[in-house]
Amino acid sequence: MDEQILYFIQQFTGLTWLDNFMIGLSWLGNNGVIWCIISTILLLRQKTRYNGLVCIVALLLSLIFCNLIIKNMIARPRPYDVLPWLQPLIPRLTDYSFPSGHASSSFAAAMALALSGMDKTWFISAFALAFLIGLSRLYVGVHYPSDMLGGIVLGHICGYLSWGIARYFSNKRL
Repeated sequence: MDEQILYFIQQFTGLTWLDNFMIGLSWLGNNGVIWCIISTILLLRQKTRYNGLVCIVALLLSLIFCNLIIKNMIARPRPYDVLPWLQPLIPRLTDYSFPSGHASSSFAAAMALALSGMDKTWFISAFALAFLIGLSRLYVGVHYPSDMLGGIVLGHICGYLSWGIARYFSNKRL
């Protein structure tokens, strides 16, 4: 089923404007760059500092669990290494496929923003951007749908854990 969904998505590649849009979205998720920028902006204002902190912790948890532990334990090859018909739209990557680090970090940040009390518009926008970044990874041909799903689940867990950690330490302050 993973291959069938990926094949369906790949049928849309070749539309220059959509290819460029999806490559750009994918780039925004590289190293959690967009989420780091958002977190930094939030950290600058006293009113949103807590939200930025929860978001940073979520990103760190996602990095540790997804990129350093789970990817290396599962060691799933990228789809372009297995499917001869698949040509990625971005340079080939050297790490493993499952779970999607882009989806994990994006959904960790979105969940952290939602749980930390950000305005509804903020966190709905964050979840929409997280979904588009995850979808872009399928479109550019570097992940299977189940990689994205795994990243979404892990991201939600990391976002929830970061919120719990932040609450624990904020309650410990004198």
